[in-house]
Amino acid sequence: MLTIYVRRNAEIAQASQVDPAWLDQASDVTFWVDLASPTPEEGRLLSDVFHFHPLSIEDALGAIHHPKVESYSSYLYLILHGIDFKEQEHWFATHDVDFFLGRNYLVTIHDGHSRSIAKLKGMCDQHERLLAEGPVALLHRIIDSMVDNYRPEIESLETHMNTLEDAAILGRSGDLVRDILTLKRDLAALRRIVIPQRDAVGRLARREFPMIGDEMAYRFRDVYDQLVRLSDEASLFQDRITGILDAHLSSISNRLNTVMKVLTVMSTIFLPLTVLTGMWGMNVPLPVFPGGEASQFWWVVGMMAAISGVMLTYFRRNGWL
Repeated sequence: MLTIYVRRNAEIAQASQVDPAWLDQASDVTFWVDLASPTPEEGRLLSDVFHFHPLSIEDALGAIHHPKVESYSSYLYLILHGIDFKEQEHWFATHDVDFFLGRNYLVTIHDGHSRSIAKLKGMCDQHERLLAEGPVALLHRIIDSMVDNYRPEIESLETHMNTLEDAAILGRSGDLVRDILTLKRDLAALRRIVIPQRDAVGRLARREFPMIGDEMAYRFRDVYDQLVRLSDEASLFQDRITGILDAHLSSISNRLNTVMKVLTVMSTIFLPLTVLTGMWGMNVPLPVFPGGEASQFWWVVGMMAAISGVMLTYFRRNGWL
């Protein structure tokens, strides 16, 4: 879907197509072209009207690409990723957002799921200053909104991590290992998203491109700082989830050792008792205890109880129980 916002004579209006005259160096028109899931016909706008480089057009209309910034003769090409954390599915859905930034225009290309662009498009008709400040300021607003969307996703991830940590401390089992490994995969995906974007926005903040003035570089530096914090948190979360996994596995190992100790003690106690019952169960003459044959059973039971008591006392004194 093609959406065009044009600012001229201090007024913003929507247009149905791009006038090539707007791209003239003497033009005082500022405009924003948004392509959501562009059709092949809409995609030809990039080459036929804007005359972008074929490689940048191929990246913009292709599948997901690595975040980057590339400088061409008359425009900047930027790729960033928007994210949506699906807590029920435990994965980060990434959405490419491609930007073409020129002297008086901004072209955005995405798959139609960008919350940041949808929000700003809804504000464009009511706030004339969104385009009055120029395309660089509009680019900053979109990127800043995209980064702001990371915070609730990070908080949801941290809440889920706290729940897993409590379960590991309390020694609950179930599917805890699977949940921990799934969260570990989510954190790896988060780092793959945030760190490359941090580097791309950092280039905008360092004033590497003449199109980015000092004032806008300061604004991009603020966004860069947010991405630095997010990348640091992702690294800390990954260390933390590794610790949770280690603690859970240690808890399982300790419980297993306790069970094995109890079973070993029981087996050790029953070993001499088995010998006694085996001996007195043989069909051969054995010594007769006082009281006659009627008391043999109770003599054997008493011996078994005495042996068990002595062994339990010995185990306790040695700290084995």
